[in-house]
Amino acid sequence: MQRIHLLLTFLITLTTHAQNNAFISGEKLVYTASYNMSGILTDIAQVTMETSEVKTSKATLLRLKCTATTYSKWDNFFKIRDLYESYVNPKNLTPYIYNRDINEGSYYKNMKYTFSHKTNTVKSIQKKKNNKIENKTVNISAGTKDIVSTMYNIRLFDFANMVKGTTKTFVIIFDRREINGQITFLGKETISTAIGQKECYKLAIGSSEPDVLQGKNSNFLWLTADANKIPVYGKFKIPVGNGELKIKSVSGLKN
Repeated sequence: MQRIHLLLTFLITLTTHAQNNAFISGEKLVYTASYNMSGILTDIAQVTMETSEVKTSKATLLRLKCTATTYSKWDNFFKIRDLYESYVNPKNLTPYIYNRDINEGSYYKNMKYTFSHKTNTVKSIQKKKNNKIENKTVNISAGTKDIVSTMYNIRLFDFANMVKGTTKTFVIIFDRREINGQITFLGKETISTAIGQKECYKLAIGSSEPDVLQGKNSNFLWLTADANKIPVYGKFKIPVGNGELKIKSVSGLKN
């Protein structure tokens, strides 16, 4: 089941330095996460992505927050209470601080990253279940980001002018190591969602990590083909099964 939380964090990242014209503070996206159990696709959790403004003594940052919570009837089977959040520059989403607090059954992990983009390093602090603290500094490549900031970065990309079949690569830091991924633009497709019929950009996603995503033509993401570029639907395949992520509600959109 640990692979499930890794999948949730992976969907999906793309490094870009475009300006943020897709969302603002106050946006909230709510999803239903489904998993194939005994051959039946079953709704097991709610995933919420929301943005808010945070003022410090030196700057105004944008907080990008993602939570995953199992529905109560599944808590006795496998209880998930996950938090991922990134504090970024609101204009270009460059990350400064990243927090991750994972509670999944007997599995627990608390991790904090502090980015230094001038030195291409990340200072990490991991708090373990026995309250032991572990500090490490990790070297990263230029442009490497945490999982949450890159999840939002995909929405800054200019898909409207992208040629079908274009592939982009990206790098994220996860568990103190860099993971390579890629995204391929497959064109437009209109799909039915809980918020209506939506014309979407369809993307295929992949990873160098076999414990994250598996198989070719098995992992896809659909973003609304408008100025908001909201992720409305995702399909995935991982070593322990397959599932879906479906939009449930939206509020606070910029456009």
